[in-house]
Amino acid sequence: PIDPGEPKKVAEAVSKWGLDYVVLTSVDRDDMADGGAGHFSETIRTMKALDSKIKVEALVSDYGGDLSCVRTVAESGLDVYAHNVETVERLQGRVRDRRAGYAQSLATLAEAKRLVPSLVTKSSVMLGVGEKHEEVMQCMRDLRDAGVEIVTFGQYLRPSRRHMRVYEYVEEA
Repeated sequence: PIDPGEPKKVAEAVSKWGLDYVVLTSVDRDDMADGGAGHFSETIRTMKALDSKIKVEALVSDYGGDLSCVRTVAESGLDVYAHNVETVERLQGRVRDRRAGYAQSLATLAEAKRLVPSLVTKSSVMLGVGEKHEEVMQCMRDLRDAGVEIVTFGQYLRPSRRHMRVYEYVEEA
C-alpha cells in the first residue's frame, strides 16, 4: 500500500539534503487507479512548496495511455516530464512490456508538452538491442515531432541469461 505521508517525507529529505535537482521515478503502479499520478503530483507540489527553486524531473510510465494521468503530473509544477520510448518502433514488442507501445508513449509526451508548453520533455532510447541506424534517426524525428527536447541514449546490458541478449555494443561514430 502507498504511504500517504510519503510526499512530505520525500520533500523534507530533499530539502534537508540541500539538493537543487531531483529525479523522481518508481515502478509501475498498476495497483492504483491513476497509476500513481496523483501521488507523483502531490510529491512534486510538496517539494516545490518547501523549496520553490528546486528543479524536479519525473520519469513516469505511459499510464496506459490515460491522458488525464499525464495532465495530473504535467500540471504539478515539475520542470522536466520524462517518459522513455526505450527502443525504436520495430522493436517495441520484443523489448517492452506488451501493454506499452511506441505511439502511446509518443502521445503521452506530446500531451504533456501540449498541456504545459514551457515544460521540458525528455525520453531515452536503449541501443544495442537490434536497431538500425535509420530507425534510431526516425525515432529521434518522431520524438522531436512530439515536442521532446531532450533525448538520451544508453547501451543495453543484459542483466542475466534469462533476459534479452545484447545484439551489439554500440561504438562511437
